[in-house]
Amino acid sequence: MSATAAPPSCASTEPKLQATSSGVIHFVDSLNLVCGTNLQAIINAINDGKIQEAQIVRVISNRLNAYGRRRASEAGIPTAYHNLKKFGEQHPDLGANTLRESYDKALADLVLTDQPNLIVCAGFMHILSPAFLDPLAKSGVPALNLHPALPNCFPGVDAIGRAYQAFKDGSITKTGVMVHYVIAEIDAGEPLVIKELDIESGEELAQLEERMHHLEWQAIVEGVQLAIQELRNARSKNVDIGFT
Repeated sequence: MSATAAPPSCASTEPKLQATSSGVIHFVDSLNLVCGTNLQAIINAINDGKIQEAQIVRVISNRLNAYGRRRASEAGIPTAYHNLKKFGEQHPDLGANTLRESYDKALADLVLTDQPNLIVCAGFMHILSPAFLDPLAKSGVPALNLHPALPNCFPGVDAIGRAYQAFKDGSITKTGVMVHYVIAEIDAGEPLVIKELDIESGEELAQLEERMHHLEWQAIVEGVQLAIQELRNARSKNVDIGFT
């Protein structure tokens, strides 16, 4: 993909709010360096018909000023704010050991209220614990995550920066992006989409980040559409996906 391609535009019309078998919830975060453009890529793909039979039912962020929430509002998509620190202030009786678990359970309750078929995490910088994942699995709702690294490489934060350093150290020649199902282990779920990218000699970290973000826009759209297809096929056979 060309590194000079324009980011997904905010100017798209409202998502097609049609009867659908595959609702989508998308998590965003203000620390997302591309300011919610992965969300915008999904909005655009739904509008353009690249993602079929899908409706974004809500955007949830743990950052009050996440730009993705603004993108969602401009597209007519409901948003919600669910922040760990604020949750702790609202529940001062919770100890440090139970706060995180209670927060994640409340997040699962918030998500499941909308009765989604699929959850998409992109830029949500919060490790999701079993307190969140177990209620989803019980309800048969898989979650996808977009991670800017290849499988089994650089799990967790700053994956692009660590890959860039590994390239400079001579350890790797390429990196990439994957969309995978979310499990308790960080960035270790079954991949749906894998896209490789050669790291170019002499390029700066910022240049690599820009090329990676363009790859992310492709991967997240492909991943959501594939997950919808897998959901449709699995439910026709009365089986669950994405939980192993």
